[in-house]
Amino acid sequence: MSLPAPNSDALAASQALQRLIAAEIANQGGAIPFSRFMELVLYAPNLGYYSGGAAKLGAEGDFTTAPEISPLFGATLARAAAAIMAQSGPNIIEFGAGTGKLARDVLQALERMGVAIESYTIIELSGELRARQQEALKTFPQVRWLSGFPDTFQGAVLANEVLDAMPVELVVKEGGRWRRQMVTIEEGRFAFEAGEPDAALLEGIARQIPDADQLQDGYLTEVHPVACGFMGSLAAMFTAKGSRGAAILVDYGFPAREFYFDERSGGTLMCHYRHHAHPDPFYMPGLQDITAHVDFTAMALAAQDAGLDVLAYMSQAAFLLAGGIGELLLETDPEDTLRYLPQSKAVQKLVSPAEMGELFKVLVVGHGVELEPAIARADRSHRL
Repeated sequence: MSLPAPNSDALAASQALQRLIAAEIANQGGAIPFSRFMELVLYAPNLGYYSGGAAKLGAEGDFTTAPEISPLFGATLARAAAAIMAQSGPNIIEFGAGTGKLARDVLQALERMGVAIESYTIIELSGELRARQQEALKTFPQVRWLSGFPDTFQGAVLANEVLDAMPVELVVKEGGRWRRQMVTIEEGRFAFEAGEPDAALLEGIARQIPDADQLQDGYLTEVHPVACGFMGSLAAMFTAKGSRGAAILVDYGFPAREFYFDERSGGTLMCHYRHHAHPDPFYMPGLQDITAHVDFTAMALAAQDAGLDVLAYMSQAAFLLAGGIGELLLETDPEDTLRYLPQSKAVQKLVSPAEMGELFKVLVVGHGVELEPAIARADRSHRL
């Protein structure tokens, strides 16, 4: 691979993380599950990709998210959140708020709508990103930060590209049975070796993968126990002590019946390093993002099993158009080409099937609330 070289400080941080991971591998008898490797690479204190100090988003980072493309993304989410809050409480929680751009866009849109909000809580694991958020949102007194779920909550939850960054288990079909991908060290480098899945992982495979027994030998894929656990935590928060509300989860992925096609026999794991995408999870640990596409059927089932209603599932394009992004765009006069054309191009990127419109999906789960009629009519949860 031809990737940009890190500077000396970044290289030293990556080497420190590699030593930490190597020590854990040694302590665990020579191998750890890939899910644990991914957890350390992304979240090891002070060294992981999200817990360290590297800039991750925007032109100088590794990838660009929808809020960075257009403020109309956040303004459309604000409309949906306002309808949820009207039935629950004037509060928002955002998980993994990135640079704070989405929070700012949502808060400004709610202000323009005349919607009062008591609290905007950001749950952020990255100290570097939290600092950026605090600077970006210093004029909004409603914003506060937490490190974990509150016990109860009434309002709307936003999670944009959060599920894809949760550690996954890698499993591979060998000799007609599933093996767990472990990470070991060979000749001084991280490498995969096959191990035995435990009972919980076998149960997850059976639950998540349709016709798992029919997939051919050599088929590699991901199982999402951490993300499923996240959905359970959302349910516990929304159903405790009479709480109500809904979570809007935006991410890239597929329903189960599309996730396990033959063309995805190598899995969906992908790495992002300074706007370069590649498949090697062992490259420069701590300096690159590692993600996997989301199995939205598994997420919906986990939410449903824990007591939430699956309120809607659709493409990002369908959600944004039903939520009124076209109307918001037309608030800028099309005759004012200097302002209108850049916004129009940004919206096109968000909704075009060739860009983010179809790959990204929106799942809405909740308790005790209903969605706006336009969004409810766009629901395609039967495809899950």
